[in-house]
Amino acid sequence: MYENIRNEVKEVVDFLYENAHLKPGAVVVFGCSTSEVAGGRIGKNSVPELGDALASAMMDACREKGLHPVFQCCEHLNRALVMEQELLDRLHLVQVNAMPVPKAGGSTGAAAYQRFNNPALAMAIQADAAVDIGDTLVGMHIRPVAVPLRMEGKQAKIGQAHVVMAYSRLPFIGGERAQYPGK
Repeated sequence: MYENIRNEVKEVVDFLYENAHLKPGAVVVFGCSTSEVAGGRIGKNSVPELGDALASAMMDACREKGLHPVFQCCEHLNRALVMEQELLDRLHLVQVNAMPVPKAGGSTGAAAYQRFNNPALAMAIQADAAVDIGDTLVGMHIRPVAVPLRMEGKQAKIGQAHVVMAYSRLPFIGGERAQYPGK
């Protein structure tokens, strides 16, 4: 089962990377409900082993593309974000003092905390893109302007969980006389 999930995660990250035109160094927030991936209801049946498999797969898929993975905790930690201390420092984010565990932070966030070399939690971030697995509401962590992204021809899923992706684009400013480069 976990091998299928690893493949589904890789497919989603590859799709996001290609279609959002992400560059190496981009920051991607992952929100993930292991309850939903396993076919249950969000917040009701956390699966720590599945969280570890998901965190590992997300980190590997990001490493392959040169992306920085960040993991959203659940509402019990005010949706704080798990990342490497180096990234938190480089982005000058507000650090908070907590350690996610499956029942307060979520199984995937707790696993990521254990897997990072030097983990840290930030209060908020404005990431380049996000992947929401199981309707965890990661939109608050994408910088403006967020653009929804859907996989063509199929409903994106990881396990039994619904997947929504988004990336940010530069805001257009100006009026009718403004001109924009082709990016």
